[in-house]
Amino acid sequence: MNAQLSECSGGVTAPKGFVAGGMYCGIRKVKKDIAIIRSERPATVAAVFTKNRTQAACVLVDKQQLAASQFCSAVVVNSGNANACTGERGWNDTWTMVDEASKALRLPREQVMVASTGVIGQYLPMDKIVPGIHAVAASLSRSGNVDAAEAIMTTDTYKKESAVQFSIGPSVVTIGGMAKGSGMIAPNMATMLAFVTSDAVISQPVLQKALWRANERSFNRITVDGDMSTNDMAVVQSNGMAANAEIKDHTEEYELFASALEYVLIKLAKMIARDGEGATKLVEVLVTGARSEEEAAQAARSVANSNLVKTAIHGADANWGRILAAVGYSGIDFNPDHVEISFNDLPVLKRDYQIVLDEEKAKSVLESENIVVRIELHQGKALARFWTCDLTKEYVHINASYRS
Repeated sequence: MNAQLSECSGGVTAPKGFVAGGMYCGIRKVKKDIAIIRSERPATVAAVFTKNRTQAACVLVDKQQLAASQFCSAVVVNSGNANACTGERGWNDTWTMVDEASKALRLPREQVMVASTGVIGQYLPMDKIVPGIHAVAASLSRSGNVDAAEAIMTTDTYKKESAVQFSIGPSVVTIGGMAKGSGMIAPNMATMLAFVTSDAVISQPVLQKALWRANERSFNRITVDGDMSTNDMAVVQSNGMAANAEIKDHTEEYELFASALEYVLIKLAKMIARDGEGATKLVEVLVTGARSEEEAAQAARSVANSNLVKTAIHGADANWGRILAAVGYSGIDFNPDHVEISFNDLPVLKRDYQIVLDEEKAKSVLESENIVVRIELHQGKALARFWTCDLTKEYVHINASYRS
């Protein structure tokens, strides 16, 4: 962690001027299922969305909202129903959520964004969602971050929050966030929902640039099952209430802000990978010695997406051949003779296919809950990390009965 950053509590309400809330309104299962995050003043907004060609109504509406305004004062989120592949009715229902949140919070329509997550192809129960929006709007508070983080969960087993503080001159700046994701996780933007808040003074173009960079090194580097969802988004709001000197591009202050944002997003991303449906282990795939960060990420992605690798790790089987094979079909140009592989600090393969595997020690390492698979290519100095989890029988059970 950057020595200039310090962790703090509060999630999305950690920065000045943000309130949140969440509660049960009856969408599907008996759990909190609707949440709102609100800024006390209009916040500069940046966002990234799924690259899936099949996009939910909320993604399409939010893109339109961002084209209309560079500010966002509130995000309303429902879980249990993705409102994806629902045609004109789904489009209209999303705009109804915008309008009802606008009325309840007394905000301009163009400053409200919407997110949905859950089952695809089902209509939203608007008779429950509309009163739910108004009820949550009336309950927003600085301590509502926990309820909000719980309300956006679907198959997640725990809430995911993170926040950090740092100084810009005499001002203390805070970045906080929450995310959800457990299944249908494959990196190509951010296969999950994430909402991040900040009280920094920063322009929309600079905030968007920082998000693009942080997203590429966090949510774009997690995978659970290789499936990309229809609803994915990461939204960052920054309301300027820290009263710092404006963060400009190409400055030390920008690098500090971008690093803090990246830290929060990586922490949330790792929580998502660790909470993969049925997962028992968090697996970091670290590729080093690559010619470029892009090639390192390409190789790491291939290994992290391999079901054969993930099932071997679940069974504590040190099957290094599956790892090398996954690098081989990643599409990068490399010399397999030069590759070295280790699990945590335990070497299993040296150059020229020298097998130094100690089966008992390797099994012990692979039985732990946190595993680093290191792959040294011996081609350059670049590296990249990906995070995934083991693939278990429980994953099949969860997804075989997801709609029931």
